[in-house]
Amino acid sequence: MGARVDVTPAAAELIRSLRGQHGPLMFHQSGGCCDGSAPMCYPDGEFRTGSSDVLLEELHIDGVAEPVSFWMSTSQFEAWKHTHLTVDVVPGRGSGFSLEAPEGVRFLIRSRVLTPSELASLLPQSGSGSPADNPRPSSGTG
Repeated sequence: MGARVDVTPAAAELIRSLRGQHGPLMFHQSGGCCDGSAPMCYPDGEFRTGSSDVLLEELHIDGVAEPVSFWMSTSQFEAWKHTHLTVDVVPGRGSGFSLEAPEGVRFLIRSRVLTPSELASLLPQSGSGSPADNPRPSSGTG
């Protein structure tokens, strides 16, 4: 099965550092407004997800004990469902809401359109599929 979200080595390194400082983590892809369209990193469960959110991926980062969930609103997913996302990190200050803001760097998304074979691998097969094929509410605990 293909992946909808990946991370660059630099992003993985920052995630490991943030995990060490803050404990288990989660991402929610912002849809705009004051923080632009940026992946926002929070302590797991701090951003409350629910039926209006889609779990795109459970990121497995070397050196991080638990998966890091990556969420997006259902309405935004409808516009981005044909897109592969890569979490990267660049110098500069991002939003004050995301954990990396005090580090002088910010997460950002690099995107590309999924190939037909990648998209086919993400479609449900025999009643199962990628997390994004099964939006689900969360208690906010991950």
